Amino acid sequence: MSFIVASSKADFQQYIRQRVKELAEPGEQEALALFAEEYFGVTSLEDLGSRHERELIDGLLCAWRMMQQSGNADGELLARFRGGFPPGYSTRFSPATAVADLQFLQGLSADNPLAMSFYQREGGKDTELHCKLYHFGGSLPLSDVMPVLDNLGLRVLGEFPFQITRDDGQTFWIHDFVFCNALDAELDIEDVNELFRGAFTAIWNGKAENDAFNRLILLAGIHWREAALLRALGRYIKQIRMGFELPYIAATLANHAPIARELVRLFKTRFFLARKPSAGELEQKLEQAILSALDGVAVLNEDRILRRYLDLIKATLRTNFYQTDAQGQPKDYFSLKFNPAAIPELPLPRPMYEIFVYSPRVEGVHLRGGKVARGGLRWSDREEDYRTEVLGLTKAQQVKNAVIVPAGAKGGFVPRRLPHEAGRDAVQQEAIACYRIFIQGLLDITDNLVDGKVVPPPQVIRHDDDDYYLVVAADKGTATFSDIANGIAADYGFWMGDAFASGGSVGYDHKGMAITARGAWISVQRHFRELGVDVQKDPITVIGIGDMSGDVFGNGLLRSRSVRLLAAFNHLEIFIDPNPVDAGRSFDERQRLYHLPRSGWSDYNTELISEGGGVFSRQLKQIPLSPQIREVFDIDEEHLTPNELINRLLKAPVDLIWNGGIGTYIKASSESHADVGDKANDGLRVNGNEVRARVIGEGGNLGMTQLGRVEYCLRGGACNTDFIDNAGGVSCSDQEVNIKILLNELVSSGQMTLEQRNSLLVEMTDEVAQLVLASNYKQTQAISLARSQVVPTMIEYRRFINVMESSGRLSRVLEALPEDEQLAERASTGQGLTRPELAVLVSYAKADLKERLVAAPVLDDPLLAATLQRAFPRQLVEGHAEALGRHKLRREIIATQLANDLVNHMGITFLRRMEQSTGANVGQIVAAYVLAREVFHIAEAFAAIEQLDNQLPAELQLELMHELVRLARGATRWFLRRRGPELEPSVEAEHFAPRIRALNAGFDGMLEGSVRELWQERFDYFIQAGVPAPIARQAAGTVHLYTLLGVIRAADATGEPEEKVAKVLFTLGSELQLPWLGEQVNSLPAITQWQALAREAYRDQLENQLSALTISVLQNGRTTASAAELVSAWLEDNQVPMARWQKLVAELRAAGPSDYPMMAVATRELAELASTVDR
Repeated sequence: MSFIVASSKADFQQYIRQRVKELAEPGEQEALALFAEEYFGVTSLEDLGSRHERELIDGLLCAWRMMQQSGNADGELLARFRGGFPPGYSTRFSPATAVADLQFLQGLSADNPLAMSFYQREGGKDTELHCKLYHFGGSLPLSDVMPVLDNLGLRVLGEFPFQITRDDGQTFWIHDFVFCNALDAELDIEDVNELFRGAFTAIWNGKAENDAFNRLILLAGIHWREAALLRALGRYIKQIRMGFELPYIAATLANHAPIARELVRLFKTRFFLARKPSAGELEQKLEQAILSALDGVAVLNEDRILRRYLDLIKATLRTNFYQTDAQGQPKDYFSLKFNPAAIPELPLPRPMYEIFVYSPRVEGVHLRGGKVARGGLRWSDREEDYRTEVLGLTKAQQVKNAVIVPAGAKGGFVPRRLPHEAGRDAVQQEAIACYRIFIQGLLDITDNLVDGKVVPPPQVIRHDDDDYYLVVAADKGTATFSDIANGIAADYGFWMGDAFASGGSVGYDHKGMAITARGAWISVQRHFRELGVDVQKDPITVIGIGDMSGDVFGNGLLRSRSVRLLAAFNHLEIFIDPNPVDAGRSFDERQRLYHLPRSGWSDYNTELISEGGGVFSRQLKQIPLSPQIREVFDIDEEHLTPNELINRLLKAPVDLIWNGGIGTYIKASSESHADVGDKANDGLRVNGNEVRARVIGEGGNLGMTQLGRVEYCLRGGACNTDFIDNAGGVSCSDQEVNIKILLNELVSSGQMTLEQRNSLLVEMTDEVAQLVLASNYKQTQAISLARSQVVPTMIEYRRFINVMESSGRLSRVLEALPEDEQLAERASTGQGLTRPELAVLVSYAKADLKERLVAAPVLDDPLLAATLQRAFPRQLVEGHAEALGRHKLRREIIATQLANDLVNHMGITFLRRMEQSTGANVGQIVAAYVLAREVFHIAEAFAAIEQLDNQLPAELQLELMHELVRLARGATRWFLRRRGPELEPSVEAEHFAPRIRALNAGFDGMLEGSVRELWQERFDYFIQAGVPAPIARQAAGTVHLYTLLGVIRAADATGEPEEKVAKVLFTLGSELQLPWLGEQVNSLPAITQWQALAREAYRDQLENQLSALTISVLQNGRTTASAAELVSAWLEDNQVPMARWQKLVAELRAAGPSDYPMMAVATRELAELASTVDR
C-alpha cells in the first residue's frame, strides 16, 4: 500500500525541522548540525528540506547514531553510505544492528555477492526467527529465494527488503526474513547461524542442490555437505531400483532426523575418525544404536530405506569426502567406492567394485568385474536409470573381455546442467567439464604405484586391499576424450601414464586401423565359408544399418569389392539400390563417402543408383515403392512410412545384414518392446524368426537382443553376438595398454625417450592388428568347433552351465540360457545350443579359467611363461625381452593367453571334464595341456588346417581339427594320470618332445594289423577329400598318436628302443583287437554324468592294460628278438587266456551295439588277462 502526501515548500521545511527536533535527543541538535555539515555538505538543518528528499532525515539520524555507536574509526565507511539508508530502516533497526549490517555490506563484492545472518530479534517473539540476506547489486528475486528457504525447512512469515546505496552509486540489498521458529530447542542460535549461512551460500552458488534433503541441515543439525552426502546416497538408491523416488527418500530421513544424524556420524567414524584407536568400538556402538532406533520405525518402506542407507555406508570401502583440494578446501564432488557384494537386493550381475561419483553438476558410476578390469566411459543421456544402462553394458563387456587381460568394466556419467540454449559448443564444453570431474572422482580414491610400491591416495581411509589398476576407454560421446583423461592422470602422477585411457593422440587409432570392422568381418567370412561362399570373391547382397561416416559400418563395407549393398539406413535417411549394376563402382562411391569429413546417404551419387532406387528422408510421411524395390525386398505394399519400410528391409531375403549403427533392431517374439529398452526403434523392430537374411554381422553393439539372436539361429540363421564380432576394438585397446605399461617403464628408467616410444608404437601398428585379428579368428573358430559337436555332448554343456550357475558365476536368466528341460528337448531334436549361446559359454569359460589360473604356481614354469612373448609384437619381444619378463601384468597376461588358447582349441567343457575325471586342479590341467600341445605340435597342426580356408569345405576342416583335439585331450589325460602333481612341464617337454618327433616321423610304418588298416582307411578318406598328405597322415593317426607317450614310458621301463617298443605295442593292440574295442567305448552315449565318467574309466583301463602287457612282453622276451617275434612268442605262451579273450571279443562283436555293461565286462576280462600274464 502506498501514500502520496502533498504540501507547500514552507510547510515541508517546517516539517523537516520539527522532525529533527523530535528524533534528536536533547543537546544533540548542535552536534547533529556539525555532523550534517561535515558528512553531507549541509550548512544548516534548515537547508535539509530544500536540498534533500524526505527520507534523508532518517538516513542522517541513523548514520550519525551509527558513528556514535561505532566510534570515529568507521567515519569513512559511514560517510560512503551517507544518505543511503531507506526511510523504514532506522525505525526497524537499532544503530548497533545497522553497524553490523554495514560490516556485512563492506565485505561484499561482485566476486563475493552474498552474505547472511541468522538471529533472534531482541525483544521479539520466541516463536519467530529472523534471517538477513545481504546482496551486492540488485535484489534477490523472491521466486528464487523462497524455494531455497522452504527446502531448508523454514516457514516464511514475512520479508522486509531494504536498498542501501553507497556514495559511488553502488547498491546493496538487505532482505530481512521472518520465520516460524521450528528449531530443535537443543540447537544453539550461533550453531544454526553457521549451518544456515554455509548451506544457503552453497545452494545459491550451485555447490549444493535445492531439494528436500536440505531440511536435514536444521532438523538433524548437520553440515550442508553431510546433507549432500545423504542426498548422494539417496540418488544411488534410486539408481539401484529400490522403487522409491527422491522426495520420498528425503521425507523418510526428515521423519527420522535423529537416525539420519547417526548415519552421518557412522560415516564420519568410518572415514574420518578411523585412524583413532577407539574408532572400531565407536563404529560398532553407532551401528547398534542405529539398529535399535530402526526397531522404532513403524512404516515398512521407511525402514527399508533407512536400512539401505546403513547397508551402503557399511559397504563403502573408500571415499574422497574428507579429501581436500590444493587450496585445502573440501572438494565439491563426492566419490564413493562400494563393495557390491555387501549391498542387498542389488540388481544382477554384481560387479566386484563400483565407484559412484556425485555432484550437483554431474553424476555417474564405474563398474568393474575384477581388480584388473577395463571398459569405456560413456556420456549417458539416461539420468533416471543410467546405472541400469551401464550395468547392461558391463555385463556385455564382461564376456567381451574374456579374450583380453582385464575383466569387463564400464562407466557412465550424466551431465545434469547442460546449457542447451547456449548451443552445441557450450554443451560440449560442459560435457567435457563433467567428464573431467568424473575422471577426477575415480582417481581420487585409486591407489598409485611409485617406484613399484603401492601408494594410497591422500586423506583416504581404505577398507579394502591395494587397488591400483584403473584404465578407461572411449565410448559413446567420449570418442575424443582420451587425451583429456590422460592429462588428468598425468596431473595426478598416476602410474599408468597415457595407458590410462587408450586411443588418445599417441595410441592406436581404431578407425584408421579399421580394427573393429576387420574383426567383425572375420565373423562374416566364417559364416559364409561354412555356407560354401567366399565373400572376398563371390557376390553377396547386403542390407546395412548405419552410414559410411561411421567407423564400423564404413570400414566394414569396404572389406570386399564383391559386396552388393541393396539398402541401408541411418537415423536420417534410407538408401536403396535394388540392383547394383557394378559392384566395383558402388564400392568406390562408398569409399569416397567414407573419406568425406562428414557424410550421409544424401551425399551418395544418385547417378550410380539403379532404376527404382533412391535416397529417402525418414521425415517423409510416406515413401512410394518402385516395382524394383517391391520385387527385390519381397514387399506387397506400394507405399510405406519410413519406419514400415525399414521394418520390411530387416525382413528381406538377403545374404547379409551388416549392423554398424546404434539401436536394437531385432528381438525375440517372446519379448515386448519395453523389454528391449530402446524406445526410439519400437516402431520398426522385428522378431528374430522374421529375419530372412542368411547371416548377420554385428559390428555395432546391442543390435539384437540375446533372445532375438537365439530365435534367429534356431530358424536357420547364422550369427554370433556383438561381443564376439566387435571384440577387435577391445583387443586392440588391451594391446595398447599392455605395451604402454612396458614402454612407459623404459621411458621412466631412461632406457628410452618418449619420442622413441611413440615411434615404436607406430612401427608395431600392423603387427598389433595381426595379433588382434588372429584372436578374433580363433574365437569364431572355437564357436564353430563347439557347434559342430554340441548335440552329442549336450550332457557336458548342461553340467558346465549347472556348475557355473551353482557357483554364482553365471545366471541363466541374465544370459538367456536354456533351462535343463529345454536343453534336453533340443538334444532330442538334434538342435543343441546355438552360436550366440555358445558364444556366451566360450566367454564364461575363458573368464573363469583366467581368474582361477592367475595365482597358480605353474605359471612360473619356463614352458608356460614363454606364453608371455606370444602376446606381444615380435619387434617388442626381440628388443626388450628382459623388461617384458618384469611386466607388471605378467601373470595376468600369461593366464589370459593360456585361457584363450585352451578354450579356443579344446573347447568350453574340457577343463571341467578333466577336473572331474582326473581330480587334478586348474594349474595341473593347464600345464598338462601345454605340455601336450608342445610335444605333439598341436598349434602348428591347427595353423596348417587354417591355411586351407576356402580350399577345403569348412566342415572337413572342423573334422580335421577335432582329430587334433582328440589327440591333445588324450595326451593331457595321460600326463595327468602318469605324472599328476609332480608334473614339471618344461622338464617333461625336454624328455618327450624330441622322442615324439622322432617316432612321429615313421609313425605309420610302425602300425601293424588292424591298427594299420584303421589308419589307412582314415588316411585314404582324407586324401580323397583333398587334404594335403602331411595333414591327412597326422589326422588319420590321432587316435593312436598319443599312445606314443606310453611307448616312451615303456622304453624307459625296459631300456628297449622306442621304435621296437612301438611296434610291440601296436602289434599287441591289433592282436587283442583293442582299436575296435576303443571305438566301441567312444561310441557309448553319455546321457548322465556317471556314464561320462565310466566311459573315461574304460578308456584308461584299455590304455593301462595295453601298456602293462607291452612292458611284460618286452621284459619276458629275448632282447635280440624283433617286435613280431616277441609278440608271436607271447601269444604262443598265453594261448589259453588269449582264447578266452578272443571268444569274448567275438561275442561282443556279434551282440550288436555296445553298452556300458558289455564294456565293463570287457575291461574286467582284459585286466584279468594282464594279471594272468604277470603271474
